[in-house]
Amino acid sequence: MDKNTIIGMLLIIGVLFCFNWFGPKRAPVADTTETEDVSPQTAVSTTPDYLSATEKEWLVKNIMENGEPVVLADSTHATRLRDGAIALTAAGDSVFGTVVVDGKTLNWSDITNADLKKMSIQEQRKAVEAVRNASVAMGRYGKFARFLSGSDSIIHLENDVIKLQLSAKSGSITRAELKKYDTEYTPDESAKRKEKVVVFENGSNTFDFQLPLPNPVNSADLYFTPQVLNDSTVRMSLPLGDNAFWALDYTLPRGDSYVIGIKVVQKNLDGIIESNNRNLGINWHQDLIRQEKGKMFEERNSGLYYKYAGGSVEHLSESKNDTEDRKAKIRWIGFKNQFFSSVLVADRPFNTADFQSKVLKNDPWLLKRFDTQAVVNDYDWKAETPAQFSLFIGPNLYPLLSSLDKKTVSDENLNLTKLIPLGWSIFRWINTGVVIPIFTFLGSFISNYGIIILIMTIFIKLVLFPLTYKSYKNQAKMRVLAPDIKAINDKYPGTENAMIRQQKTMALYNQAGANPMSGCLPMLLQMPILFAMFSFFPSAIELRGESFLWAKDLAAPDAIISWSGNIPLVTEYFGNHISLFCLLMTVTNILYTRINMQNSPGQMPGMKWMMYLMPVFFMIFFNNYAAGLSYYYFLSLLITIAQTYAFRFIIKEDSVRKAMAENAKKPKKKSGFMARLEEMQRQQQAMMREQQKQQQKRKR
Repeated sequence: MDKNTIIGMLLIIGVLFCFNWFGPKRAPVADTTETEDVSPQTAVSTTPDYLSATEKEWLVKNIMENGEPVVLADSTHATRLRDGAIALTAAGDSVFGTVVVDGKTLNWSDITNADLKKMSIQEQRKAVEAVRNASVAMGRYGKFARFLSGSDSIIHLENDVIKLQLSAKSGSITRAELKKYDTEYTPDESAKRKEKVVVFENGSNTFDFQLPLPNPVNSADLYFTPQVLNDSTVRMSLPLGDNAFWALDYTLPRGDSYVIGIKVVQKNLDGIIESNNRNLGINWHQDLIRQEKGKMFEERNSGLYYKYAGGSVEHLSESKNDTEDRKAKIRWIGFKNQFFSSVLVADRPFNTADFQSKVLKNDPWLLKRFDTQAVVNDYDWKAETPAQFSLFIGPNLYPLLSSLDKKTVSDENLNLTKLIPLGWSIFRWINTGVVIPIFTFLGSFISNYGIIILIMTIFIKLVLFPLTYKSYKNQAKMRVLAPDIKAINDKYPGTENAMIRQQKTMALYNQAGANPMSGCLPMLLQMPILFAMFSFFPSAIELRGESFLWAKDLAAPDAIISWSGNIPLVTEYFGNHISLFCLLMTVTNILYTRINMQNSPGQMPGMKWMMYLMPVFFMIFFNNYAAGLSYYYFLSLLITIAQTYAFRFIIKEDSVRKAMAENAKKPKKKSGFMARLEEMQRQQQAMMREQQKQQQKRKR
C-alpha cells in the first residue's frame, strides 16, 4: 500500500473508535426482555375467545342447512353436526352439544360462558377456534363438510393381471401393480428378485373430481365410506342422510382385463342440493415412475397423449417441458410410459382440457410429471349416473390396444394403438400389416424371442430375395461393362465431349441390356422395411425382459462394458457403455461395405473413406438402442453377405458377358423416352455448334 492509503485507513479506524466510545449507549438487554413479557400478544393469549353475534348466526344457519336431521327426545326436530371432535345440535336458535379438546370433552354452554373452573383458557380458545373453523367449512363445503375428517382405509381390487389399491381418503385408486410384468430398473444390480411393475403408488398419482356445487368441492379432500358391492365392484360413498348419497363405483372385471370402469353414482340429491353449476371438473396428476434400464429411450418414448372426439391423436413434446390449452372436445387422455400407459376415456367427451408436461431430469426414480385439468359439461343432479369413464392401466401391447379400440363406453374408434410409436404412415402400415402379425404368430408357439427375430429376418430376406438377386445381377453387368465405359471416357475426354460421351455410354447400356438405375431401385424398395423395423423394435413390449445369449433384455442395450462417468455429447448419444450386438453389427457392416465396393467398380476414390466411416457413425447412433434392433441388423447384414457370395458362385461374369453379347445382336426398338432423349441431344449439339460459329465470327 502507498502512504495515502495507509493514512486513510487509520483515519477511518479512528473515526469508528471515537463514534463507538463517545456515541449513545444501548439499553441493557434485560430491560427489553421485561418489556416483551407484558406485550399485547401475551395479554391476548390469556383472554377467553368468543363467537361474534354474526358467527353465532352463521353457525346455526350452517348446522340447520347442512347437518343431519334428527328428532330429539321431546319430539323436537333438530339438526346435528358431527365433525370429528365436534358434536353440536341446532334446534331453533339454540346450539348445544360437546367439543373434544386434547382428549377432554367440554360442554358447548360451558365453552360459550368461558367457565374456567371446568377448563383452562387454552382449552376454551381451542374449542371456539375448532367450532369457528367447522362453521366456515360448512359454508364452503355445504353438506359435504362432514366428510372433511374421518379415518383412512385401503380397499383392494384384483384380477389375473392387475392389482389395485383404493383409499377411503379421496375415494380414488392410489396404487396400480401389473402382475405379469417385472420392472427392469433397479438401483441395486445385485438384487436377485425382481419387483412387479408398479405404474403408480405413494402419492405419485392423484385423481379427483371437482363436484359441481355452488362452491366446487374436490373429492380428494373428502373421506369416503367403502362398500364392497360384489367381487369386482367397490363403491366409495358419501352418505348424506335420508337415503341420499354421492359415490364413485369402481369395477374391475375378472380375468385378464386391464380396464377399470368408473361411474359417478348419486341418489336423491336433487332435493337437498341446490346448484346451477353444470361443470364436473377432473384433476389428474401423475409422476411417471422409471421402469427400464435404458433411460434415454424410456424418456424419449414417454409423453402426455390425447385424442380429439372424432379426430386425431396428438401429444405434448416428449423432449422438453410443454403445455397445451384445448377448448375442443377430447375423447381420451393418456399418460404414457415407454411400455405402459394410463388412459382415461370419457363416456361423454371432455369439453375443455389443460395439459402440462414437465421433464424431471435429475430425479433417479421419476421421468416426467403430467398434469391435466378437464371439464365435462351438462352435469345432471337428477340423474343416477351423471358421468361414466373407462380407465386403462396396462401394457402398450398392440394386439391388446387394438382389441380395446371398440370395447369402451364410447362407440368411437379410439385409436389407442397410436400410443405405440411405429413410424410414419408407410412404415406404420408395414409394422401393423406385416411385422406385428408375424411377430405375434411366431410368439404364440416359440418362447425364445432371439429365435423369433432370426426366423422373421430370414422371412423378410426371402420376400426381398427377387429384388436382391436383380440388384446383384445388374452389378455384375456393370462390372463387365466397366472396361468399355473406361475406353469411352478415354476416347472422348473433356467437357466439350460430355454430350458425345453420354450418348456412347447410353448406347452401350442399351446394347448390353443394362440399366445403371436398376441396382438402386431394389435397394430403395427395401428401405421402408428397414425403417419400419427401426421403429418396431424399440416399441415392442414383447422383447421387454426377454434374454438371448448374453443380452439380458432385448428391449434395452446389451452392455458388456460400462463406466460411470458422463462425457458431454458422447454420453447423450453413445451412452456410458458398449453394446456387443451393436459392435458386431458395426464390424459386419464394414465387411459388407468392402464387399459391396468390390462389386461396384467406378466409384470416386474420395468416396471410399466416407463409405467406411458410415458404419462407425451407425455404431455411435445405435449403441443406445435396443439390443433386439442391433441383433436384427446384424443378422440381416450376415444374410446379405452370404447371399452376395452365393450370387458370385451362381452368377458368373463369363455367362453375363455371353448373355450381353447375345442381347446386343438382337434388334433394338427404341422406346419413346430414348427417342425423345436422342432428339434433345441432337438439338443440344446443333445449338452448341451454332454458338461456336458465332464465337469464331466475333473473333474475326
